[in-house]
Amino acid sequence: MSTRLKIAFLMDPLEKLNLKGDTTFALALEAQKRGHLIYHFTPDELFLRSNNVLVKICKFELSLENETNNYKYHQRKIALLSDFDIVMMRQDPPFDMSYITATHILEKLSKKTLVVNNPFEVRNAPEKIFVTNFSHLMPQTLITKDINIIKSFRDEFKDIIIKPLYGNGGQGVFHLQPHDENFHSILEMFFKHSNEPIMIQEYLKDVRNGDKRIILLNGEIVGALNRVPQKGESRSNMHVGGSPEKTLLTKRDKFICDEISQSLKEKGLYFVGIDVIGEFITEINVTSPTGIQEIKLNDNINIGEMFWEFIEYKINN
Repeated sequence: MSTRLKIAFLMDPLEKLNLKGDTTFALALEAQKRGHLIYHFTPDELFLRSNNVLVKICKFELSLENETNNYKYHQRKIALLSDFDIVMMRQDPPFDMSYITATHILEKLSKKTLVVNNPFEVRNAPEKIFVTNFSHLMPQTLITKDINIIKSFRDEFKDIIIKPLYGNGGQGVFHLQPHDENFHSILEMFFKHSNEPIMIQEYLKDVRNGDKRIILLNGEIVGALNRVPQKGESRSNMHVGGSPEKTLLTKRDKFICDEISQSLKEKGLYFVGIDVIGEFITEINVTSPTGIQEIKLNDNINIGEMFWEFIEYKINN
């Protein structure tokens, strides 16, 4: 590395994160270890004036030595975001109008400030919609809010999964078996609280063996992790108790990654996590994909180090 970079992390407050498993924390810690300057700001500290992107931001320091105090904020100051080399857009979903507004503002930065991932493409690639570009790799999937169409889909596939289109972390995901009496109640709940369509998918029994998270860096596989759901639970997300374990990539996994790789590269979606159940891809996570701490723990692969080597090369060449 020849250049000390100024890196601005758009992320949630550190005090709200589980630092032992948080990917953004791991990426920031690795950047600090490599001698870069790391700064912190939240979505509500980003603003636009006279078409200049400004931010209320502070330098911060991280440590693994003290389990109860892993971070230290310095004083916040207003700065031009264009004075930074890199903006790491690691704002957690929900993918709502606040998130979309942030992508519009970040898009106004000149190309000399690298935003990861590309905010224009992130805005146009919500995980559960972007993946439908590769429908030949997916389970049978429906996006609608028409109850009769949902009923017909359920009659055809019997076992189904219902989930919010813009949710995350397994929240609001339901497995409905044939003749489940909660069917109408669940749909009522969704449509009472949101005007958005929902995603309905054929239930994949292979989820009992785990939901594989594969991390891609510039379209190439750099690590993977299997997440096994708890007994009596259909969701495998680590946020809801899924157990992370070491995994091996199959020919099908590699084929899926090869199929989507070029699209990710072309869109500047450099850091991506995909979810694979059995033979099928179910999501492409481009907002704030997670899993690198668990991959390092289970497979001794340091994706944080690989990520910054890629970014440093990109900045310096």
